[in-house]
Amino acid sequence: MKTVYLCMSADVIHNGHIKIISRAAELGELTVGVLTDEAVATYKRYPLIPFEERCEIIRSIKGVANIVKQSTLSYNENLQKLKPDYVVHGDNWRTGVQSTVREQVIEALKAYGGELVEFPYTAQADIADFEKDARKILAMPERRRPRLRELLKLKPVLSILEAHNGLTGLIVENTTAEREGHVVQFDGMWVSSLCDSTAKGKPDIELVDITSRVNTIEQIMEVTTKPIILDGDTGGMLEHFPYLVKTLERIGVSTVIIEDKEGFKQNSLFGTSVKQTQASIETFSKKIMAGKAAQTTPDFMIFARIESLVLEQGMEDALARARAFVKAGADGILIHSKSKTPDEVFEFLERFRAEFKEVPIAVVPTTYNTVTEEELGRRGANIVIHANHLIRSAFPAMEKTAKTILENGRSRDVNDLCMSIKDILTLVKL
Repeated sequence: MKTVYLCMSADVIHNGHIKIISRAAELGELTVGVLTDEAVATYKRYPLIPFEERCEIIRSIKGVANIVKQSTLSYNENLQKLKPDYVVHGDNWRTGVQSTVREQVIEALKAYGGELVEFPYTAQADIADFEKDARKILAMPERRRPRLRELLKLKPVLSILEAHNGLTGLIVENTTAEREGHVVQFDGMWVSSLCDSTAKGKPDIELVDITSRVNTIEQIMEVTTKPIILDGDTGGMLEHFPYLVKTLERIGVSTVIIEDKEGFKQNSLFGTSVKQTQASIETFSKKIMAGKAAQTTPDFMIFARIESLVLEQGMEDALARARAFVKAGADGILIHSKSKTPDEVFEFLERFRAEFKEVPIAVVPTTYNTVTEEELGRRGANIVIHANHLIRSAFPAMEKTAKTILENGRSRDVNDLCMSIKDILTLVKL
């Protein structure tokens, strides 16, 4: 009997799936590759149904002989193992994000004489409605809040980009790219105090109060589904921090990261050029414990951001603080650095990982940005935060537009710098 391979996410089963499974089974013994949660999340929304449950659903459909896991959009690994006579897919992947995957499949089949069979894609109007409903469900606090923990289990390193309003949230939510034959996208959003303050035309000195910060978060949450990490500055007064935790947990934020400083807050990248005071280990540990005690679910996380390297207190101080903060209950550590190279971060990662194998570590490679996410992941980092790049890129673009209009006394000369009116009107879909 001929062998057949068909891959699907199976998060939404409709009549088109049943038809293609039936037609594929007519060609021979059918093996279905079910995409993992991580693989599904690389090219569209996070799945509503966990991988194991999706496997059970597919296994129960008539015509399916075998189930295997497909860990990426690329078929190559499974095709090399199984060498099916036929690979079956709908013809909808000839364009779009999966067109490169299709080309890879054709090349892999050529290597051993297999054949690609494409059936007409079954378009159903109600699927689009379901997708809207699915995104609404994923945006709910109880579904969004635990997703960062889930992603940390699924992926070796997460890519996080800053968002400071609903529009930038949509950019983080929907932007995809192709890297080394794989479709990639951001895993979540960083709501930075620097970017939130700057977007409001105010300095980054904890001047924007928590009510305003929460308003920014809610603007982003209204139009997105991905997990949110909040830059919580110092966390405020010890007595206030539990209330912040309760608020963030209730609205669906996944993680708050607080830095071990006290007194008048200034941006860490000023380093020792301005007066900045690190909180004592004992004081900051008490704040972590107070925040953890305020939680009502296991989903929410508190990360301790260590400023020792920024404030030139040395590696031993950074490691001592990390040990103490983990002992106090911190769910993860953010090690901060303003060095131009990643060397001191690499050293911290190596030494921390020697003691703590599972505690998540976040890094912010703003100044040492020649290093890739993959390299940081290999060194032991779990979360890479690109902390301020959307607002930094937006300002010069807007300034150039404004200056060009002034120079020419008309706006025609900035047409090439701007989206079309039609595109901007349809950017946010009803």
